[in-house]
Amino acid sequence: MCGIVGYIGNRKAVPIILDGLRRLEYRGYDSAGIAVLNGDNHLSVRRASGKLRNLEEAIRINPVDGPYGIGHTRWATHGRPTEENAHPHRDCTGNIVVVHNGIVENYLQLKQQLQLEGHKFVTETDTEVIAHLVEKHFEGNLEEAVRKAVKELTGVFALGVIASSDPNKIVAARSGPPVVIGIGDGEYFVASDVPAILSHTRDMFFLDDGDLAVLTPEGVHLTDFNGRRVHRHLQHILWDPIMAEKGGYKHFMLKEIFEQPRAVRDTMLGRVGQESGRIFLDEMDIAPKTFREFDSIKIVSCGTSWHAALAGKFMIEKLARIPTEVDYGSEFRYRDPIVSAKDLTITISQSGETADTLAAQRECKQKGSKTLAICNVVGSMLTREADGRLMTHAGPEIGVAASKTFTSQLTALFILAMYLGQVRETLSPETSATLVQELVRIPGKLETILGRDSIYDDLVKKLFRSQDFLFLGRGIHFPIALEGALKLKEISYIHAEGYPAGEMKHGPNALIDENLPVVVLVTRDPDSADSHTRYEKTLSNIQEVKARSGIVIAVACEPDAEEVGKIADYLITIPPTTELLLPILEIVPLQLLAYHIAVRRGCDVDQPRNLAKSVTVE
Repeated sequence: MCGIVGYIGNRKAVPIILDGLRRLEYRGYDSAGIAVLNGDNHLSVRRASGKLRNLEEAIRINPVDGPYGIGHTRWATHGRPTEENAHPHRDCTGNIVVVHNGIVENYLQLKQQLQLEGHKFVTETDTEVIAHLVEKHFEGNLEEAVRKAVKELTGVFALGVIASSDPNKIVAARSGPPVVIGIGDGEYFVASDVPAILSHTRDMFFLDDGDLAVLTPEGVHLTDFNGRRVHRHLQHILWDPIMAEKGGYKHFMLKEIFEQPRAVRDTMLGRVGQESGRIFLDEMDIAPKTFREFDSIKIVSCGTSWHAALAGKFMIEKLARIPTEVDYGSEFRYRDPIVSAKDLTITISQSGETADTLAAQRECKQKGSKTLAICNVVGSMLTREADGRLMTHAGPEIGVAASKTFTSQLTALFILAMYLGQVRETLSPETSATLVQELVRIPGKLETILGRDSIYDDLVKKLFRSQDFLFLGRGIHFPIALEGALKLKEISYIHAEGYPAGEMKHGPNALIDENLPVVVLVTRDPDSADSHTRYEKTLSNIQEVKARSGIVIAVACEPDAEEVGKIADYLITIPPTTELLLPILEIVPLQLLAYHIAVRRGCDVDQPRNLAKSVTVE
């Protein structure tokens, strides 16, 4: 989950690498480092524990310069987050340096063997083994030494390697975590993610597992680990670099919360026929006939994407009438899942590089299932390996806690559910037209909710010292309760649980006292009898909480404000909409609540402790 940046060209490398690391801090911020070669092939390394500003200060005090180099921002796995353990790591000679994202599972065995051969280790990390392996195999050609070294590694890795003894060259390799290569005008870039180099070039390609790239001032040479030439498709990334800037907001997370109306609009753009109610998903590369033949659907994802998947289950089963199961990617393949060609496997990942989700997708493909990836990053491994893909168009998301990518995933799942209902003829044209009209109104309703941001200032003054929260929801709203609890615990470090409202009598009621805030999703679709029944039962849950002196924060639809306001301590209202679209609206108040509480507690909202944006290792 670390971040890697490399540059080679005719400009000064240090500012470019530092800028790239700044844009990758969401991948890790325990320590950072940089290695640069100058025109005399002198290798300089600067490292610092803590956040990137500490490295910048170290470089200010002791400057380095040169036309090429590599940098790293770390999320610690092996070894404490100290300057000693920060990347880049050197070999014994000091001529070779390595930056690494991933985990070397057999590093202890390799370390012991290398020590017997005379290598001296100075850190606690698994990465230092790679530097010594490259040194062991180095005979004047860096890429050949890297090829031999990676064949001895067990685990996952993305590497950047430079050597003063083989200058004007950056070697990058991938086996698991993402690596993107950027092509500029006489300059070349390597990075862990697109935003790191987006301000310099939009022309990029992604390495596949087993790829090794050699970047020189003359261009990029691409082979596999055996030295055979390979080709990867160059892509023009459409993201605007300005989208990755804060744009006047105090935090990236707040900016990204406020970008949700645009992200939802962009995700539905070109896919929804407003007059006909038809859904157009031409990019999926799976024939409508195939969708009609599936007996069941399995959705696999992790974290926030898993909560989107749970909501997607309700959407798909309601509109397309297909039995749907939802699994954690981290658990899926360890139970020998029953998957066949009669199943559709949907994988959801913001980055498209989540290690557990990728492993689950590969297992399902191996067992004969068609796979469909829902993802935010064009060219990511998940999208390349899937049979079909449904891209969300949220744009780059820098805040570690997902916000706009979650609502974009919900939008994509709703569109997919409608599409499945139409091709399987379980959804009438009249119902389709009504649902599309409601979907088109969602961005405007999101803007209405975001226009009420000031209400949270007073609310959080009374809540920010709480040590525990409960979030309750029924039906499709239970996944949103889970996501609301996750947002709060991620960025404020308050213990929070999401719970099905109907399960309160089976244990959680014991937790309620005068100090416990309980956030209750008590929204409803005014045109649905089932929704009204759920609403009435949730009102009863609020009464149960109040009878035990709990503090109730209710999220309700505007027409029910008076009724709910009489029994809740605090009320947040949202516009009404159809039941399956309410989750897109009701998550926004929960995001804002978590954000404002975290800010009030003095937490680092964009870079919460112990977390990283993309989980590319198990």
